Amino acid sequence: PEPMLICGDSGVGKSHLLNAACLAFEQQGLDALYLSLSEAAALAPQALEGFERFHLVCLDELEALPATPDWEEALLHLYNRVLDSGGHLLIASRTPPGAQSWVLADLASRLRALPVVPLALPRDDDRHAMLAARAASRGLILSDDVAGYILRRAPRDTGELLGILERLDDASLQHQRRLTVPFVKHILGW
Repeated sequence: PEPMLICGDSGVGKSHLLNAACLAFEQQGLDALYLSLSEAAALAPQALEGFERFHLVCLDELEALPATPDWEEALLHLYNRVLDSGGHLLIASRTPPGAQSWVLADLASRLRALPVVPLALPRDDDRHAMLAARAASRGLILSDDVAGYILRRAPRDTGELLGILERLDDASLQHQRRLTVPFVKHILGW
């Protein structure tokens, strides 16, 4: 029930978790909102008004909030209105609030007081299992050799890794070939 901040590098799944939380609330018949602050920054600070009607407000990319008094005041008021209305607030950021500089002391103290849930990039064993599971769900046979080859060369970002698997799936269907190391080398240009 308390507001919470999810923190971690790009690609660890922060946005995925926020969207999953919204979906879980919606499946219970409750209103939920996901908002990327990098997209909202193109608007006026008044864009943060009225969200207290939602049972859950998920704010992604806190680090993208413009460092201006107007934006910080809008976020502070949103924070207070959501909690005063009995709503829930989840915030995601690449860096902990203590590592960011804030214009408004009140906002800084509230954000720094939030419990922080750190997320880390998956370990290689976890990435291998995730890749194998996603391949199986697509009907692909992914041998340990091919998975190992991909993991040694692919970026560590989960989204990019899954994008590579999608490319390989499309190529496998198009060329009517199974995934082998030579085929993966050819398709990905590695």
